[in-house]
Amino acid sequence: MSATSPLRPVLPPDIRARKGTAPLVVLTAYTTPMARLVDPHCDIALVGDSVGMVLHGMASTLGVTMEMMVLHGRSVVKGCGKAMVVIDMPFASYEESPAQAYRNAARLMAETGAPAVKLEGGAHMAETIAFLTRRGVPVMAHIGLTPQAVNTLGGYKVVGREDEADRVMQDALAVQEAGAFAVVLEKVPMGLAGRITERLEIPTIGIGAGAACDGQVLVIDDMLGLFTEFRPRFVKRYAELGKAADEAIAAYAADVRARAFPAEEHGFPDVLPAKGQK
Repeated sequence: MSATSPLRPVLPPDIRARKGTAPLVVLTAYTTPMARLVDPHCDIALVGDSVGMVLHGMASTLGVTMEMMVLHGRSVVKGCGKAMVVIDMPFASYEESPAQAYRNAARLMAETGAPAVKLEGGAHMAETIAFLTRRGVPVMAHIGLTPQAVNTLGGYKVVGREDEADRVMQDALAVQEAGAFAVVLEKVPMGLAGRITERLEIPTIGIGAGAACDGQVLVIDDMLGLFTEFRPRFVKRYAELGKAADEAIAAYAADVRARAFPAEEHGFPDVLPAKGQK
């Protein structure tokens, strides 16, 4: 179980106060049933724009829309009683201006009930983060590899080696100064992630950034073995549910073709059964 009290929902100030204490546990969730599984064990349920690739078969996160994030965000909020729900702001919903970002962040919070949003970008997004936080929108930042900028970055590569390290550090400091309550570090070298974690006063949440971060996040379908299109190096598989599902579906198909299912116990007789019988 998480170290966070189950008596009330976790909120952004609680997450910020966890800096340097028990590690924060974060998983993605996109549906009510999965949120109910995540809720007792996690501090944060992240409605990631990874939903586009995991559930909708997209090649990247770039095609995810506000309508999709509202739909999945609302579903996850329904399934969470303790874990804090954070919703990703999708590509093109916040980059144009701070005012655009506020309109869309406010919509996500109002239409889903989630208490916080996440957006990608470092120093160049600091003005937007500050604009949001001053207006009552708690923001989780995301630096290092930012998947929405994959075409600019040239792929899903490690960010922060050698001459890039100072820039990533400056990004971390900028989003903290702007008011972010936490920051995701994605595919950042372990040593750099450790130095950032030591320097910042807000929690760092790593994904492919090593154990020195204040918390960890994974895409739940990756760690459960449900999404098998590719497997990032930083993913540890805690189950192989995709394989189990494939075997179960194959057994069902075989039973149907052999007329072994449905059996008599799965149907209803023409005559009403005697009292006391099913």
